[in-house]
Amino acid sequence: MTTSITPTKAGLPPAPPVEAARRGFTEIIAPYAYIAPFFLLFAVFGLIPLLFTFYVALFDWNPIGEHVFVGLDNFDRLLGDVRFWNAARNTVSIWLLSTVPQLLVALLLAHLLNHARLRLAVFFRMTMLVPYITSVAATAIVFVQMFDRDYGLLNWLLGLVGVEHIDFTQSVAGSHVLIAVMVTWRWFGYTTLLYLASLQAVPRAIYEAAAVDGAGDVRQFLHISLPALRPVIVFTIVTSTIGGLQIFTEALLVNRGAANTCGPIRQCQTLTLFLFEQGFIQFKFGYAAAIGVALFVMVVGLAGLNYFLSTRIRPVKG
Repeated sequence: MTTSITPTKAGLPPAPPVEAARRGFTEIIAPYAYIAPFFLLFAVFGLIPLLFTFYVALFDWNPIGEHVFVGLDNFDRLLGDVRFWNAARNTVSIWLLSTVPQLLVALLLAHLLNHARLRLAVFFRMTMLVPYITSVAATAIVFVQMFDRDYGLLNWLLGLVGVEHIDFTQSVAGSHVLIAVMVTWRWFGYTTLLYLASLQAVPRAIYEAAAVDGAGDVRQFLHISLPALRPVIVFTIVTSTIGGLQIFTEALLVNRGAANTCGPIRQCQTLTLFLFEQGFIQFKFGYAAAIGVALFVMVVGLAGLNYFLSTRIRPVKG
C-alpha cells in the first residue's frame, strides 16, 4: 500500500506540528519584537520620568535634604501664584502669535512652490531648511539685534515713517512678538516642506482637469490642495501646539540680563522658564514638578482640542 503525501500550496509537504507551532509563534511575536525597542526607550526616558514627576509633585522635595510629603499643597499653592498665571498667559500668547502665522505662511508657500516653474527648484526648496538647522542661540542674537530699541533695523525702518522707537525686549506685547517671530522663522520652512511633499503626491492631471473645467488657483487650492493636505495639517497643528507650549530657549535668550524671568516684570516668562527658575534656581523641586504636571495637562488638553477641531474641518463646497 502506498501512502501519498498531499503537497501544500508551495509544493512542499506540510511541516511537522512542532515546527508549525514554532513558526506560528514566531510570526505572532516578531512584530512586537520589532517595535519593542521604541516602547522600552519611551518607558525609560518618557513614561518613568513622567510618573516620577507626578510623585515628586506631592512632596516638599529638597534635592540634598529631606523629602516631606505635602499631598496636593503644591498644586493649591500653584493655583494662587500670580507668577504661574502670568507665565501661562505668556505661553498661550506666544504660542498663538507663532503657530497661526507659521502654519498659514507654510501653507501658502507650499502651494506656490508646488505650482511654480522654477529653475533649481530643488535648491530653493532645500533652502527652506536653513532656519531649522541654524543654532537657536545664533537666531536669538540676530533677532534681538534687529529688534533693538536704539540700533535695531526694525526701529530704524519705523523711524523713517515717523514711528517712535519700540523697546521690544522690555514690553509685554513687544517681547511676545519678538519671540513669536523667532519661532515662526525657525519652523516655517520645515512645515512648508511637509506640506509640499504631500502636495507633490497629488497627480498633476487633477489640477489640469480642474483648470480645463474653469477652476482658478483659489478654487484649486480650496478643493484639491486643502483636502490633500488635511492629514498633514492635523499633524502639524498638534505638533506645533505641543512645541509652542514648551517654548524655552528663545525666551531664555531674549533678556540676557534677566534670563530666568525673561525681564524685570516677567513680561515673556513662559511656563517652562518658570519651571526652570523654581527647580534649578530656587531648588524647589516639588513645586517645579507641580508646574510640570500643570504644563502636561495644558499641552494634552490643547493638543487634544486642536485635534478634535481640525479633524472636523470639511473641505469648502461650492
